[in-house]
Amino acid sequence: MQRGSLGMFKCFMFDINDVLLSTAVSGVVNTGRPLKMAAELHPRSGKLIGLSNSNRTARRNQPVQEFNHGLVLSKEPLRDRDVFTVRIDKKVNSWSGSIEIGVTALDPATLDFPSSATGLKGGSWIVSGCSVLRDGRSVLEEYGRDLDQLAEGDRVGIQRSSRGELHLWVNGQDCGAAASGLPPKLWAVVDLYGKCTQVTVVSCEPPPPSAERERETIDCSHNRPDKFPNNLEPDTGKKILYGGNANNSPASNGGLGPGALTGGMTTNDALLFHEKCGTLIKLSNNNKTAERRRPLDEFNNGVVMTNRPLRHNEMFEIRIDKLVDKWSGSIEIGVTTHNPNNLDYPATMTNLRSGTIMMSGCGILTNGKGTRREYCEFSLDELQEGDHIGLMRKASGALHFYINGIDQGVAAAQTPGVVYGVVDLYGMAVKVTIVHNHNHSDRLRRNNAIMRALSPDVGRPRPSLSLTPDPEGPDRLLFHPNCGQKAAIISDGRTALRPHATDDFNHGVVLSSRPLRSNEVFQVRIDKMVDKWAGSIEIGVTTHNPAYLQLPSTMTNLRSGTWMMTGNGVMHNGTTILDEYGHNLDRLKAGDTVGVVRKEDGSLHFFVNGVAQGPAAWNVPPSVYAVVDLYGQAAQATIMDDMVDLPPLPEDSSEGPMVMSPGSPCSVGGATTTSDLRFHQLHGTNAVITNGGRTALRQNCRSEFNDAIVISNRCLRDGELFEIVIQKMVDRWSGSIEAGVTAIRPEELEFPNTMTDIDYDTWMLSGTAIMQDGNTMRNNYGCDLDSLTTGSRIGMMRSASGDLHYYINGVDQGVACSGLPPEVYAVIDLYGQCVQVSITSSSGPLDNSLCTSNITEKSFPIHSPVAGVAHRLHSKHGKNVVLLGEGCQAVRVGGYAHGIVFSAKELKADELFEVRIDEVDEQWCGSLHIGLTTLAPPELPSCPLSGLSPSLPHLRTKVTWLLCGSEVLRNGVLQRQNYGCSLDRLTVGNRVGVKRCSDDTMHIFIDGEDMGPAATAVAKNVFAVLDLYGRITAVSIVSSSLMEEVESIKAPSLSSDSCSEGEEDITPPCALVPTIMAFLENHGKNIQLSNQNLTAARVSSYNQGLLVTAQPLARQQLFQVIDRLNPSWTSSLSLGVIGHSPDRLNFPSTACCLKRSTWLLQRDSVFHNSLKICENYGPNLDTCPEGTVLGLLVDTNSCLHLYVNGMDQGVAAQDIPSPCYPFIDLYGQCEQVTIVTNNVPAVGGESGETRCQGDMEKADMVDGIKESVCWTPPPEVNPNKTCEYQALCSRFKDLLTLPDGYFSEDAKYNLCYCESCHKLRGDEAYYKRGEPPRDYALPFGWCRFALRIKPHCEVSNALKKWHIAYHGTSVGALRRTLDHSQLLPGTSSVFSVSPVKVEGPNGYSEPEENMSPGREVPRVRLSPTMRYSGLEIFAPKVQFRDPRSHRCHQAQVGFQVCVRPGSYKVGPQTLGHSEPLDPRFSNSEIEWITKEQGGTLLYGLLVRIE
Repeated sequence: MQRGSLGMFKCFMFDINDVLLSTAVSGVVNTGRPLKMAAELHPRSGKLIGLSNSNRTARRNQPVQEFNHGLVLSKEPLRDRDVFTVRIDKKVNSWSGSIEIGVTALDPATLDFPSSATGLKGGSWIVSGCSVLRDGRSVLEEYGRDLDQLAEGDRVGIQRSSRGELHLWVNGQDCGAAASGLPPKLWAVVDLYGKCTQVTVVSCEPPPPSAERERETIDCSHNRPDKFPNNLEPDTGKKILYGGNANNSPASNGGLGPGALTGGMTTNDALLFHEKCGTLIKLSNNNKTAERRRPLDEFNNGVVMTNRPLRHNEMFEIRIDKLVDKWSGSIEIGVTTHNPNNLDYPATMTNLRSGTIMMSGCGILTNGKGTRREYCEFSLDELQEGDHIGLMRKASGALHFYINGIDQGVAAAQTPGVVYGVVDLYGMAVKVTIVHNHNHSDRLRRNNAIMRALSPDVGRPRPSLSLTPDPEGPDRLLFHPNCGQKAAIISDGRTALRPHATDDFNHGVVLSSRPLRSNEVFQVRIDKMVDKWAGSIEIGVTTHNPAYLQLPSTMTNLRSGTWMMTGNGVMHNGTTILDEYGHNLDRLKAGDTVGVVRKEDGSLHFFVNGVAQGPAAWNVPPSVYAVVDLYGQAAQATIMDDMVDLPPLPEDSSEGPMVMSPGSPCSVGGATTTSDLRFHQLHGTNAVITNGGRTALRQNCRSEFNDAIVISNRCLRDGELFEIVIQKMVDRWSGSIEAGVTAIRPEELEFPNTMTDIDYDTWMLSGTAIMQDGNTMRNNYGCDLDSLTTGSRIGMMRSASGDLHYYINGVDQGVACSGLPPEVYAVIDLYGQCVQVSITSSSGPLDNSLCTSNITEKSFPIHSPVAGVAHRLHSKHGKNVVLLGEGCQAVRVGGYAHGIVFSAKELKADELFEVRIDEVDEQWCGSLHIGLTTLAPPELPSCPLSGLSPSLPHLRTKVTWLLCGSEVLRNGVLQRQNYGCSLDRLTVGNRVGVKRCSDDTMHIFIDGEDMGPAATAVAKNVFAVLDLYGRITAVSIVSSSLMEEVESIKAPSLSSDSCSEGEEDITPPCALVPTIMAFLENHGKNIQLSNQNLTAARVSSYNQGLLVTAQPLARQQLFQVIDRLNPSWTSSLSLGVIGHSPDRLNFPSTACCLKRSTWLLQRDSVFHNSLKICENYGPNLDTCPEGTVLGLLVDTNSCLHLYVNGMDQGVAAQDIPSPCYPFIDLYGQCEQVTIVTNNVPAVGGESGETRCQGDMEKADMVDGIKESVCWTPPPEVNPNKTCEYQALCSRFKDLLTLPDGYFSEDAKYNLCYCESCHKLRGDEAYYKRGEPPRDYALPFGWCRFALRIKPHCEVSNALKKWHIAYHGTSVGALRRTLDHSQLLPGTSSVFSVSPVKVEGPNGYSEPEENMSPGREVPRVRLSPTMRYSGLEIFAPKVQFRDPRSHRCHQAQVGFQVCVRPGSYKVGPQTLGHSEPLDPRFSNSEIEWITKEQGGTLLYGLLVRIE
């Protein structure tokens, strides 16, 4: 009781003190607690805000179109200690950034609301991300939780404490003091910015007393104590009641483990530096920042440790804030078992001889002694300000270090369980800060250290250490204080920023404080970016002195003495002198670097991420100042003093034609014992080896085209594939990569300009020519290296017989030459257009079985395994299976069965095992089987498994669950029918997977979509099992923790089948199945891509909507798009082709600004390079209605054609280059386009025929408009888009739960034939179709839903030459009919099977020869009119309740089909009707009977509702 009374007394005294302190601040005496503040928002708010819920909920309108103008304030000023808390209700993914919260002294009743909270002035403190801003300027960089990472449902609050401090609360936890000295009268501020679109005020009241007391006691201890308690007992598990301890500093808990404090608050739980530290250390920023005092006089005594032990798998990461260039050596980091409370800190941590593991330089020291001399490719001594260093002790005990977020691997295998993080601010390292949010690579991480380590200096001497006592001396390059009116200079002149970058895009010009010396590199790092504007950083030089210059809004406006790199061009005095110069600056991200140097010869060079872009200008005068224009997206940049991370300038290499990369891991002598193929450290003058020897690039690629030969680090073994992928190309030169082998050892090779200059022991492929010793020995080899593009793969293999094979994208091109010696090295010449290549993971020995069989002649693709593949196939498999790619691929090499394969390991719960279909063989029927089995493949006998079942349904030795077609089997016994999409419809590119869920169910996934539970009560210890049966002959594993897509073209969807390789193409050119096209990620700034880059939408304004395809347009291929319009604007879409690669294209605001190799169709005119070359061509594109299909085609004569709704408008332009890329400008009214991918849409109703162009007739004219008659007809647009009958039929179809994969993706192919719809279209009642033509009636009164049709050669004939008919069926027969893609005798309808009627020698159903009397023959009834097929006896009515109106209706279903002429017999109706059923068709010819399986083709589901 006494202890409880004392506790009550303490609480009472606490509140009294608060009241007294509040009174002292406000001057108002309150006898008790004031009335509770209203938890409401002020009615005045940002212009896009809508308030509801009694002003407690705020929503930002137009969240996808607008990202700001979402400010709201509290209705009343905050009372001390009240936490104004809001809940995040909704977020969108369209933007970066998220909720911002804070306080302001500005009265909302009179406030002129800015666009965002960071624009508030006059006493405003805002928490944005993990930074704190006062009046728009940053005062604290790393604070609390990162608000950008909060999710829907999280709560965030703001509080002014009784001491005038600002506190942020996240989900009920105090993040500590963010600012102090706040005025007493403040309103809460919430900015619904970026991703955050809706919040609700949940409370405005003081925090719980326990949390408040806990924080108050923490805040009381500002002074460093003389004695540190040792209360660390990590293994006792005792809980310590916080609040009664005399020593309550944040560090005094001695590093308590999780849960040690009852409060569990972030301030105590977060990793901080311990208060006890080295004698020269000064702590700040709530013990998150450590700085060594007197850095120019002392180089050691800078050890700091964490305030608690590290948890398992917890990242301890620091950022280097400050370095000095006086000392050798730099920061060291590691772990120790010593408790900081008990430790007598040494001068340097490596002096400690027990319990300590440190990373120093690039090595590992354990207890002060070196245990690993070359731990990683990075050296801590080479890191720069802004770089990040981290470490993590894994649960397994392994210690890992991280440099700029990159895992360097295991440094120590067995680390003690209780360790503290330790940092030694040694030598050059002066100041570091603990980083708590580790997902900020886009904002803080830099590429310099990575580039430096992976691309080491080539022949450049390292600058000597400065001996001047003050590195901040007058010679140091800084920004001049005179800067643009919207810019500011901070960090002692090293950093320039636009504080209000989201409000203004220009007036951000800054200059260097002194002129540049000759050969002095001025380099800046982009620190911050905003994504609101177009354009970005610009850099250059000027002769103008910044002290006297009247700074312009942008530097390119200056008309004298100025050279600037802007975008990917160079401007002199405001005029473009180089159009395509180097890397596009507008594509840079935060962390990238740009630089400029004026050389002694007067030439000007630019650098991007340390890579020289070549000479940009000549005769530049000597005294020039560096210029940076923080334009558009660029918001902040910092000068980088170090020149170490730059490669040599073009003439810096003086070692001759053979240059060694000293920092490469390959450069250790004799490092040829490893089995991994790498590039040798010896290479041509212009070549650079990076990425641990896996990547080679040609530096100065725009000024140098040769001298870039690279060679493998060892000889190729017999049957070993050496494969590289082209990663970068330039369009500046002719010619491209050359590849081959040589018997010359790299150490003996004097690298020539090109490898074809070698006249002995060398075999090369150049273009299509095979060359031996520099002489052409064979032309027109199976591939052309000059035609390869970025992403293409090239491989070389010497077979055991001495033959040289080349592989292009995994496909063997055949024998190139024979008689090669046994020891040859692979050679790559980075010549001409080819700039960078990397060795792929497919390099290495091919499967042994492949070397001794004929599989290589089959030319199936050998895909590189997906990065991070988690699964492999077991070595035990069916006798017709060959495994490739380290067990990632399976190929059936013979027959149609014996293709069973297993996963290498048992599947864990909820673990997905997924494969992709790589190859099909249409000569077989049947398809892949997939499931789970308790049969353990290790228990099987050795391969080949001739005793294994030929197919999965027969595998019954152990319990097996599998999906076969759309049927689920258990040990071969049927368990379920009509499950998901039928596996029989799988084709190349589709993905299928199996998962055993934690609820003991088996789920099948098709193209990533869960088909639901297929089986229950599945055993726990199961393997995935697949059967490469029938059509499916090759699969590869794609299930991965990363799920990276390695294909350059997106796999087709489930039902978008492609024509098999073995079929002859007998269709005219318009019937060719085209290459899948998609839009390129590089596009105008207002474009947003979706639908696997098949759909592009303009999300704001009326321009900046340019987009281009990722793939070039092949000759005779029709590229089509369908558009969506917004009548709010004028003008509309324009389109055309561009004759150069779009990867580095700098997109202007409109297409008419494209002036290089461009052909544009705009309105009714044709433009070439912005000049009009033709008028009155085709229809006016500005008047095309929504739904119009526009297409582009380049014919074999290189002529460009425009197609409108499938109609060729004739030649628009000639001499179109190859390759060319279609581009579209979403301008004005046109806001969205979608690439038409299903090239066989549903056959039309009213216009009838789908023929090739030579078959046009007058019947093709409907209402004076010529309809589509080409292979890819336009969508038949329903003019009555709000048809209620069609909507009712659609809801009924949805109730049938038929898989979407059976239906056409484009809803515009669905047609309603109700009275109003068909009259609006002007449909005729009857049309003709087929050869010979035969009448059919339109299905008036029905609604058609188009079915997906395979783009198959036979199908094209069906659409042109077959007849149209109808078939009535029952609802219960729909699914099975769709599963088999054709009408099935015996199951399709209630009258599909009937006895043969013998009506005499002239009867239509005369018995067949040798047929016994009374035998039943399966027959399908059809009719050319639904007036007969739609009778209730054929199409039984079913009753259903409309889910919208809740009214009951009766519905019927049927099919619209194509029928092969000659496959059916015409006869009379068999129902005994005497009245004519259809005026066009006699009752004696109204019924068609077919017995041929495959004689019908489904292309429409018909629904009628009464």
